Amino acid sequence: MSLNEYLKQAREGQYALGHFNFSTEDVLKAIVAGAKEASAPAVMVGLSEGEAEFVGLTEAVALVKAISADLQLPVFLNADHFKSFEKCKAAIDAGFDAVIADGSKLPMAENVALAKQVVDYARSVNPNISIEGELGYLKGASEVQTKIEISSADYSQPEEVAEFVAQTGVDRMAVVFGNIHGIVTDQEEKLDVEHFSKIVAAAPAPYYVLHGASGLKDEDIAASIKAGIVNVHFNTELRVAYTEAIEKQLEANPNETTPYKYMGPAAEEVKKLVAAKTRLFMLMKA
Repeated sequence: MSLNEYLKQAREGQYALGHFNFSTEDVLKAIVAGAKEASAPAVMVGLSEGEAEFVGLTEAVALVKAISADLQLPVFLNADHFKSFEKCKAAIDAGFDAVIADGSKLPMAENVALAKQVVDYARSVNPNISIEGELGYLKGASEVQTKIEISSADYSQPEEVAEFVAQTGVDRMAVVFGNIHGIVTDQEEKLDVEHFSKIVAAAPAPYYVLHGASGLKDEDIAASIKAGIVNVHFNTELRVAYTEAIEKQLEANPNETTPYKYMGPAAEEVKKLVAAKTRLFMLMKA
């Protein structure tokens, strides 16, 4: 089955597939193992432009195929927030299953043009490649921050989303309704699910994606899934868990130089977190 077919099943079943970023093989394997432990039908894994430069496009494709076969779980590789046609094309040519053509910082017409160009190219290569557009400015970064100013003016507008989808033919849509990238320590993140419902009503066709799930309350994520989210991006909390676990291992064993001895426990923390979040996305009890 293609990614879009799994997303269709998720929409019909009112649950969501998880999307988790990686930049090392041990984290990738931990993500897939955690998703399988939580009985996910499939899992999405992503590379940002920076992560892709570090891992390598063809190397990432090979790693995903090997780990998917080894752990017997469908794994779909996504180019996460690729911001130019050239970058998106390189990911498609390398064998990625999905691409986010992120022109959200561009004027509407330029954002539409980028997404349509990527959609048209992907369809010419493989119609099963899933393409995502983004509308509305998702603030923040995939890190711990103190405060991010956000208002309803930042939200994706229903009529603009409908126009964007009609003009581009994207399969998936990333929208903004109170979500941000990263974690904030000095404010409470809150989703405006009512606003999101208006977006779905205006443009029911695409598969809707929630970016920036790290730091959100479980009940907010669950409510957004019930309202139509079928794919949830979760990254920063994984990075924090992995980094803190490595620091703890090295603090306890300062003379340790064998990587797997301090990376192994860190990957295990990633696996536990992915399993817990996957159960939430599947709307099951953790």
